[in-house]
Amino acid sequence: MRIAILEDEPTQMEYLVHALEQQLASCSPPLTCVRFGMGETLRRALRSDTFDLLVLDWNVPDLDGLDLLQWVRKFRESSVPIIMLSSRGSECDVVQALAAGANDYLVKPLRPLELAARIRNQLHQLQPQAQQRPVERFGHWEFDRTSSIARLTHASNVSDIELTEREFRLALALFGNLGQTVSRSYLMERMGINGESPSRSLDSQIYRLRTKLGLRPVHGVRLQTIYGQGYRLEAVNEHAS
Repeated sequence: MRIAILEDEPTQMEYLVHALEQQLASCSPPLTCVRFGMGETLRRALRSDTFDLLVLDWNVPDLDGLDLLQWVRKFRESSVPIIMLSSRGSECDVVQALAAGANDYLVKPLRPLELAARIRNQLHQLQPQAQQRPVERFGHWEFDRTSSIARLTHASNVSDIELTEREFRLALALFGNLGQTVSRSYLMERMGINGESPSRSLDSQIYRLRTKLGLRPVHGVRLQTIYGQGYRLEAVNEHAS
């Protein structure tokens, strides 16, 4: 799970990251906190990177948290959960942030248990009971978490495809973000890729998954490489292929 944190005070940032790493240590996939001290730096990252949730401090230099929140909702048209942090506790401030698209609002000083609980709540709303479902279904495909088997049903044909653990994680990351560009760093983290050539390893995994699952328009999807960003799996009209 990737969380982007916007906070310009180093002490507050350390406190936030330490609290989340402690309280969300058991989450799956493992938690990664990506730190940003400037709003404009985070905005540049959001043009090409993917996060599961954003934690934004309202009062930061250059582009503040509220302006960034409005940009994410209006121009990126993203539904990523956003929690706003601020020392501003008036009703008007809270309403302004919620009206701009914040999913939640916390007033500083923060209470780590509460923040972690609110993050869990947002993620559960986004994917209710996802981790409890043994089988995930997307169009022609079914993915069985208990066996790492993918089942492709097309016309009258049914094919069971055995995937490696990494291939299975990659498939769920792509299908779970159907129609959205997913960054390379997000996919590599979901797969647990590290080492000397992580980018090359991802490309190899993508190639194998595309071949194994038949990710082609004839099966109702197209897997695209988005230059400088990552990959996008999108639904297409299979009868027009």
